[in-house]
Amino acid sequence: MTSTATAAPEEPEPTVTVTETETEKVTATATVTVTREAEEDSSSGGGGSSVGGGGSSSGGGSVYYRNCSEARAAGAAPVRRGAPGYGSHLDRDGDGVGCDWG
Repeated sequence: MTSTATAAPEEPEPTVTVTETETEKVTATATVTVTREAEEDSSSGGGGSSVGGGGSSSGGGSVYYRNCSEARAAGAAPVRRGAPGYGSHLDRDGDGVGCDWG
């Protein structure tokens, strides 16, 4: 009689993996300068029909916020119609006050 012996395959040893991470805290500061233009004197008799803004989506000035996150970061929220930085895209409910939610 002939017998054959087979050795069981050896299990590999478990490997240890070490991952090193580093965390850095970063602080960013943004400075926004807002310059308001003087309002026109309504008694100047310009005869203009622009009273009320005619549905303009901009509050004027040189400030523009792409979204409410930018307005909040600049400390400008809520932004009211006529104020620098106001835009209809910031006023979801059309009540004249942008970024007044959330």
